[in-house]
Amino acid sequence: MRRKATFRPRSQYLSGSRLDPGWMTPTANQTFVRHSAQGGSEVIARQLAVETPIAVEINGIGYAVLMASPLDLVDLVFGFLLTERLIEHPAQIKDVDCHETEAGLIARVSVIQQVADRLFERVRHRTSDASCGLCGVENLEQALRPLPVLNEFWAGDDSAIFSALSSLDPRQALNQATGAVHAAARCSADGRILDIREDVGRHNAFDKLIGAMLRADAHWDGGFALLTSRCSYELVEKAVLSGCPMLATISAPTDLAVRRAEEAGLKLRVLARRDALLAVR
Repeated sequence: MRRKATFRPRSQYLSGSRLDPGWMTPTANQTFVRHSAQGGSEVIARQLAVETPIAVEINGIGYAVLMASPLDLVDLVFGFLLTERLIEHPAQIKDVDCHETEAGLIARVSVIQQVADRLFERVRHRTSDASCGLCGVENLEQALRPLPVLNEFWAGDDSAIFSALSSLDPRQALNQATGAVHAAARCSADGRILDIREDVGRHNAFDKLIGAMLRADAHWDGGFALLTSRCSYELVEKAVLSGCPMLATISAPTDLAVRRAEEAGLKLRVLARRDALLAVR
């Protein structure tokens, strides 16, 4: 069975997440037996976060399969292609069609010829790697490609981060229902949450937020990103490639994340809690 999804970005599900009504829902009901330390047990029902494979096809070429929540898929595609360095602006994507299949979801993306040429070269390089004696070195270099230096700097106050943290939980509709997904929020310089996206994957949540900004022609404007995850180097790279001047995460960074942020001039605030945070020097 195949169904084509018609995306309506403003339709609502769980008071804030976007999903076409009648299409795949982001939650599933599951029954559990709850065992207490005192020896008692009871049957309870919970909502689980749906995690499904999303195959991304670009001009007919299979590029990647993402394990993601079936929400905001067009935003995910735009953000993913930007942070994969395949596009620089939204006009380079001509169309996105998302379809449901028995195995998962397919996002079929149509891009302009310039992007297609870039894609073909990358796929060709992947194909030739198997017979290349130096492919290990080349792949390492590709994994840590130079990042641009940010031309927007964060000059805000840490009080803005505490303000954003205090209002974050009620904005995480899917996580409130399931307790199993990450959120990425775009925050103003004074700590107001302007937009938020959720996903089972922290990378996907950030790509969705970046894609939503790209499609709406929204900018960071001296604000920052707040993520409910650890600070990995991939998230640092996504922040830099989207022009974000400051990244705040609720968990710790890796050493590579710190080094990559320093190279690009990205400010980091980590282990952010409502009562304290760490500023990377």
